[in-house]
Amino acid sequence: MLSVLWTVLLVAYAILVLVVQGVPLYLAVQMPHPRGPATPTPPVPAPLVSVIVPARNEGEDLGPCLGGLLSQSYPSVELLVVDGGSTDETREVARARGTRVTVIEEPPLPEGWVGKNWACWTGALQARGEFLLFVDADVRPSPQAIWTAVDWARRDQADLVTFASRIEMAGFWENVVLPFYVQMVLTYFRTPRVNRPDSKTAMANGQFLMVRKSAYLETGGHEAIRSRVLEDVALAQRFRTAGKVLRVGWTPELVTTRMYRTRQDMYDGILKTVSGVRFSAPRQVGFAIALVAFFWAPLTLLPLGVWAGSLWLTAVGAFLWVALFGKHVAFTWAAKGSAAYGLLFPVAAGYYLVLVLVALGRGLLGRPVRWKGRSYRIGE
Repeated sequence: MLSVLWTVLLVAYAILVLVVQGVPLYLAVQMPHPRGPATPTPPVPAPLVSVIVPARNEGEDLGPCLGGLLSQSYPSVELLVVDGGSTDETREVARARGTRVTVIEEPPLPEGWVGKNWACWTGALQARGEFLLFVDADVRPSPQAIWTAVDWARRDQADLVTFASRIEMAGFWENVVLPFYVQMVLTYFRTPRVNRPDSKTAMANGQFLMVRKSAYLETGGHEAIRSRVLEDVALAQRFRTAGKVLRVGWTPELVTTRMYRTRQDMYDGILKTVSGVRFSAPRQVGFAIALVAFFWAPLTLLPLGVWAGSLWLTAVGAFLWVALFGKHVAFTWAAKGSAAYGLLFPVAAGYYLVLVLVALGRGLLGRPVRWKGRSYRIGE
C-alpha cells in the first residue's frame, strides 16, 4: 500500500500533467482563424504588396509556390524571387514565368549573415510595395491569401501579419513528429497572445510573413537580425519592442506547406528551431526534463498501479492514458494530419528529446547547426 503522502503527491502530479497537456488545446482554441476579407472587393487603390521569395535550391517546390502567388485575387502584387546561389533549376523555374516574376541574383553572403536573412534583406531593398510579404518557396497560397492578409492589416492597423499554414505530412516520421512539433511551438511561444495589445509575447511564422515596409525599415529589418537563425521570431520581437501591432492567425484554408522533403531535412529543420535564437544550457535541460516528466512518466502510473495492487492509482493511470492518447489524436486530426498517428506521441516525444539533447551537446561544444547547406553558430 502506498502512504497517504505518496497518494497526495501522485494525485497532484496527475493533475499537473493534465493541466500541462491541456495548454496547447487551450491555446489552439484561442487562435484567430481569418478565412477571407470582410469586403467583397479590394480597396481602391489597392496598396502594392511586394512578395519576396528567398530561394536556394528550391526547384522542386518553387513552381507550385509561384503558381499560387500568380493566381492571387488581390490585384496589386510585385513578385520577387531572390536566388541564393542555387545549383539546381531554381532560376529556370522562376524565369519561366516571364516578366511576371523578377529574379534577383543574391550577392555573395557577407560574414555574420544567415542566408535567408540576407536573401530577404536583398529583396526588401529592391521592393517597391507598401507591404512586404516574405514567403518560403515550399508554401502554396490560395488565391485569397494576400487579400486576407492586407484586409486584416488594414482593419487592425497591424504592422505585422503572419499566417500559420497547414502542414502537409507524408510518410511515417512526418505524421508522427510534426503534429507534436506544432504543439511545442504553440505552447512555447503562447502564440495567440501575440494578438493582445498589452502582451509582450512576440512570434511570427517566416513561411508567410507580411510587414509594413515603413515599420520594417524603422526596426532595422533583416539587417538588424542578420545572424539570427530563427529570423521570424527575432523580427517579431523587434516589432514588439518598438510598439508595433502584431497579428497571427491559423489559416489552413489559405496557406499550405510541405516543410520537409526528407527525414534529414526534418531533423535539421527542427534542430534549428530547438537550438533557439541563443544557446542556453539551462533552457535545454529544462526542455529535456519537461518532455520526460509530462509525456513519458505519466504513462508509468497505470502499470505502477497494477504492480502495486492499488485500485486508485490504476484508475488514475488509466485516466491519464485515455486523456493523453485522446488529446494527441485530437490535436493531430485538428492539425490536418492522420489522427491515428497521435497514438504514437511517446515516439514523437522521444524524437524531440533526442533533438533537445543534441542541441545541448552542440551548444556546449560550440558546434554550429546546419541548414540549406550552410552552417550557423548559435550565439551565446
